[in-house]
Amino acid sequence: MALVKPKRIMLKSKNMASFESILSRDSYLLSLELRVFWLIAFAYGFAFLFFLFHLITGKTAIGKTAQTVFGATATAHVILIVFRTFEAGRAPFQTLYESLSWFACTAAVAYLYASRSWKEVYLPGVFVSAISLGAVLYALLARSPSVDPLSPALRSYWFEWHVAFAFFSYAVFVVSAAVEVSFLIVNSALKRGRTSCLGFTSDMIDAFHSKAFNLVVFGYPLLTFTIFSGAAWANEAWGKYWSWDPKETWSLITWVVFTIYLHSKATKSLQGLPASVFNLIGFICMMMTFLGVNWLAKLMGIPSLHTYAV
Repeated sequence: MALVKPKRIMLKSKNMASFESILSRDSYLLSLELRVFWLIAFAYGFAFLFFLFHLITGKTAIGKTAQTVFGATATAHVILIVFRTFEAGRAPFQTLYESLSWFACTAAVAYLYASRSWKEVYLPGVFVSAISLGAVLYALLARSPSVDPLSPALRSYWFEWHVAFAFFSYAVFVVSAAVEVSFLIVNSALKRGRTSCLGFTSDMIDAFHSKAFNLVVFGYPLLTFTIFSGAAWANEAWGKYWSWDPKETWSLITWVVFTIYLHSKATKSLQGLPASVFNLIGFICMMMTFLGVNWLAKLMGIPSLHTYAV
């Protein structure tokens, strides 16, 4: 028996050394990720400032610079998310830290893709870059960046589909709201007699505004799928399709508001400003669904089945 103990001690030592090596590697990779993420945050900040200077000065060259910086930053952000996905071995939106990063990135990518149809116009970038910057800073300053294994509540084939489609719809609604706000600002200036404003002319403003509607038309079925897939997942996990959980309720409110918006665009008396207001209310409800519900549930002690991501 005396001969066995040294072997056990050696095996134990090897296991401890292996564990410490893995822990050291994970700590190094997390530290590296955080450094890169901070650089991305600064880059989003620079892009936002350039977009803001474009808004103030109206110079197209500054807008182009802002667009280039924002595009490069979004590309780096995509690479970082892919890196974390491989490192975690799962979809990169389990925790609120990851969800905020994913939200910022998808909003940026959605804007860059949509903006190809309105060249030489950069005003919506002010709002999208501000949202991406805010989400990234919130993740870095207020949330834990630790890479955790998938929690039991999320171990379902619905997880990736439900959450991914939710954020795709959120990203589209962010860009639609940015277009809507840009339209309201520029249209107001053009109505005061200006012939052009921030790259817009009176003959192109209506075509630009139609992009807000087109984006909601694209995002609406994504949100619809999100709600239905969430109900199916809830039935699988908790035994019922709907429980009027705060996040479920607000997702339904968001869906109803965007339904009203789509209806208003088809109703002559509601076209124009009323429809724009409904679109922006829908955006606010969407942000409430994503973040506001978590804050209220925590602040007021409201029980929620979705608080595992906070």
